[in-house]
Amino acid sequence: MDFEKLYHAYYMKVYSYVMSLSGNRTLAEEITQNTFFKAFTSLNGYRKESDIFTWLCAIARNLYYDELRKSRHGAELDAEALAGDPGPEEAVLRSDTSFRIHMLLHTLEEPYKEVFQLRVFGELTFRQIGSIFGKTENWARVTYHRAKIKIQERMDKS
Repeated sequence: MDFEKLYHAYYMKVYSYVMSLSGNRTLAEEITQNTFFKAFTSLNGYRKESDIFTWLCAIARNLYYDELRKSRHGAELDAEALAGDPGPEEAVLRSDTSFRIHMLLHTLEEPYKEVFQLRVFGELTFRQIGSIFGKTENWARVTYHRAKIKIQERMDKS
């Protein structure tokens, strides 16, 4: 497997996925880099039971959750990583409706929150989302639609 081609083919997709989880550019870049490093060092661990992109996303997801656990247990994240740098996303967030959706999304319970983010922000297919969770495509589809309903109900209340 040509790792350089793999890197170029999937870097932006993995970065987008991590960005949908973290909402932070700097942290997403760091985790994406670490994802490819870990993938490179454990290529023999790739069993080809799933798509390579799904495997990379699983690595990225685990690294992201590791980072969350570290930050919760007193390990400080780099202040620059937490602050992030403003970009095109900021223009979208300025919209009141978008802001309200993000606020509601923040309070949404798992797995609805992550499935919604992967579909909307990560632009993943339901098959890819199901693979990340070790579930079926139909499970991902149902979970996404339930998340949309929960968000709409909460939008109507507020």
